[in-house]
Amino acid sequence: MLSFLFLFPYLSFVAAENGLNAWLRYYPLANTSSVPQLIPTAILSLNSNTSSPVNTASLELQKGIQGILGHKVSIHHDTQSSTTLTVGTISSYNALFGKVNSSSVPQNLEEDGFYLSISNSTVQILGQNERGALYGAFEYLSLLARGNYSQISYTSNPNAPIRWVNEWDNLDGTIERGYGGPSIFFSNGLVAQDLTRVTQYARLLASVGINGLVVNNVNAKATLLSKENIDGLGRLADAIRPYGVQLGISLNFASPTADGTALAKLSTFDPLEASVITWWNDMTRLLYQRIPDLAGYLIKANSEGQPGPLTYNRTLADGANLFARAVAPYKGVVMFRAFVYNQHLNESEWKADRANAAVEFFKDLDGKFEGNVVVQIKYGPIDFQVREPVSPLFANLKKTNTAIELQVSQEYLGQQAHLVYLAPMWKEILDFDLRVDGEVSIVKDIVGGRRFKRKVSGSAAVVNIGTNETWLGSHLAMSNLYAYGRLAWHPSLSSEAILQDWIKLTFSDDPAILSVITKISMASWPAYESYSGNLGIQTLTDILYTHFGPNPTNMDNNGWGQWTRADKSSIGMDRTVSNGTGFAGQYPTELAAKFETIATTPEELILWFHHLPYTYRLKSGKSIIQHFYDSHYSGAETAQTFVTQWETLKGKIDESRYNDVLYRLVYQAGHSIVWRDAINGFYHNLSGIADEKGRVGSHPWRIEAESMDLEGYQTVSVEHPEMASSGMAVVTVSDSTTGDATTTIDYPSGTYDIAIGYFDLMGGRSKYEIVVGGKSVGKWVSNNEDTLGNDHSKYLDGHSATRTTFRGVKIERGDELRIIGTPDGIERASLDYVAFLKNGVID
Repeated sequence: MLSFLFLFPYLSFVAAENGLNAWLRYYPLANTSSVPQLIPTAILSLNSNTSSPVNTASLELQKGIQGILGHKVSIHHDTQSSTTLTVGTISSYNALFGKVNSSSVPQNLEEDGFYLSISNSTVQILGQNERGALYGAFEYLSLLARGNYSQISYTSNPNAPIRWVNEWDNLDGTIERGYGGPSIFFSNGLVAQDLTRVTQYARLLASVGINGLVVNNVNAKATLLSKENIDGLGRLADAIRPYGVQLGISLNFASPTADGTALAKLSTFDPLEASVITWWNDMTRLLYQRIPDLAGYLIKANSEGQPGPLTYNRTLADGANLFARAVAPYKGVVMFRAFVYNQHLNESEWKADRANAAVEFFKDLDGKFEGNVVVQIKYGPIDFQVREPVSPLFANLKKTNTAIELQVSQEYLGQQAHLVYLAPMWKEILDFDLRVDGEVSIVKDIVGGRRFKRKVSGSAAVVNIGTNETWLGSHLAMSNLYAYGRLAWHPSLSSEAILQDWIKLTFSDDPAILSVITKISMASWPAYESYSGNLGIQTLTDILYTHFGPNPTNMDNNGWGQWTRADKSSIGMDRTVSNGTGFAGQYPTELAAKFETIATTPEELILWFHHLPYTYRLKSGKSIIQHFYDSHYSGAETAQTFVTQWETLKGKIDESRYNDVLYRLVYQAGHSIVWRDAINGFYHNLSGIADEKGRVGSHPWRIEAESMDLEGYQTVSVEHPEMASSGMAVVTVSDSTTGDATTTIDYPSGTYDIAIGYFDLMGGRSKYEIVVGGKSVGKWVSNNEDTLGNDHSKYLDGHSATRTTFRGVKIERGDELRIIGTPDGIERASLDYVAFLKNGVID
């Protein structure tokens, strides 16, 4: 039964917020006076144990109702009390009151599922287990916070039992591919003492149905298993248990041979050796003695230098089963990553292909894993690229539990310095039909366990939150964590509907706010793909360094296998069976045939599967190279609009969050132009084919820094010339010499935006000033390492290349332009160009 009553709660004032509460702000709604009959008068909690998720649910309900509706509601555990909101498990409810009085309530809710019934002020929130009751409570509060007072009665079950997050935190407190500050879990080799943020994080995870948290890096250290850290892990588990989140840990396969663990050192880590089996059984016993509800283990083996069973000529199944048998008595699971490949491939071998690795390593092991092993498969065959086809391994493991691995942390997608809303990409993956044996085989049904009738399955996401109050380093990036949880529970939801729920909970449902954030977020993934790498060529970043800025040169001529095979006349990987690496043949028959032929391969993946001349004509009539040029220009143009759209929200969003988001969108607008120029310049130089529109390499509104009169600056060549406007830049002659670059402005008098391209290097915070006609226009500091969480660079390259803009500057033809740069630390002040832009000119 459904009936609907919506309020419109957006407020006319805004208060400062830091983002710590994310979407759980419980902000007061306006106009609640008209619905007092909908407010529960008291809460009956069917469990008073302080570590119980049901008790947590009652406290959360009390807090949420008071925050949202302004009414303090008491909590009772006495069934004789007069209450209108009941929260607990179905079994505890039935024990007290008999079966629930509703034919719509199944007595066989799936694990973690819940029943929610709202009839005016009478509310029932009943879970299949205690965790389910907590999830139902968060669902109810989400409805209230969005102004939805619908009269409803329904059940909700998760898509799969495993809904985990992975954190790549190191014991020293650093985080691999983390962009939101240092670890909340570890410091100086040990579990952190203050776990306040850990409990707060568990609250966020539980609110979107996430039930497992792996706290340490998959590139694990054996010292995680020291006596002191085992006790620390127990404290972590205690901190998250009230929110129904179970602790998981990543293990180093060679731990038995390492110093510093709680057990005696062995001379081998052979998974079939009796002493090794005993060692892991004993270690697992120690862990479960301290953490009875330990979720299990995450294993990265024989990948990127990590040890594993292949060292002893054992199979990957032998390795996974070693751990699976150890945790089986405790009902634990083993997540075994399928990210296994050779990083020393030879590109001169035409059939060499990293994309083939997962199927080659795992297909023949199907059915040989224990029942509590889950093979954790990255969504694509390479590594979290801006676009990849679905991993064919999902179609090749019919007798093995599987989970999909996504990445909330934007390792290859702008590292939270760029807005990229990822739910639309994930939806394309989850909704993809692999056509196994000619039958419907949708990825969400495979990882949901339905297609191949697997009981243990699900999803994991690499998140990498940190101590930053925004968790991920960016307010808007939190939409991705929210979306991951919602899709892990209910993958049929639309990405836009999820986004709009998040906007209402995080900001407001003011129509203007909803419209702007929806528009820029939904446009962000297509824009990033357009200005980074399109047609399936992958993210054209520096895979040998930071994975952040552009560097197409480093995609090839190395052993990592993320190749484009670009040369003077052609580009793309030939992955056909007939002439290439054979990767297309790893898919079921229907898809293999589709990808084998150029004409039937989707154009967004055409260079993933085929090696083609730059002059090959797409369905649009454009050549591949012209498509590259046009897409990179259009993507950068779209990024410019994010700034102007966001600026319309000034005064509608608290100043702190407004300014933080604006700062990042301005940075993204500038860096998208860095991407555009670097990628287009590289392929223009490589192919020798001109842009039909005459844009590439032509910058009539720019003054190159090396053409200016220089004092204290010197001209230098940039190693990869496409990373600078003309392949050159200027830097101060030393790290203690101030530079002064001057020139005469030869543009018509008028009002311009002045954009300055420079390089923001690690190791210092150089200061700059721009002077026009003897008057200071503005000053800035090259301090991206303080304000952005991405991986930074010490070189003049696409990672450090930055652009700042001063708007609405009046100039006269003949005015003197000066750029004064003062170096700091080991960073020398640097300049690339100055651009004078009339209104509407992007440069």
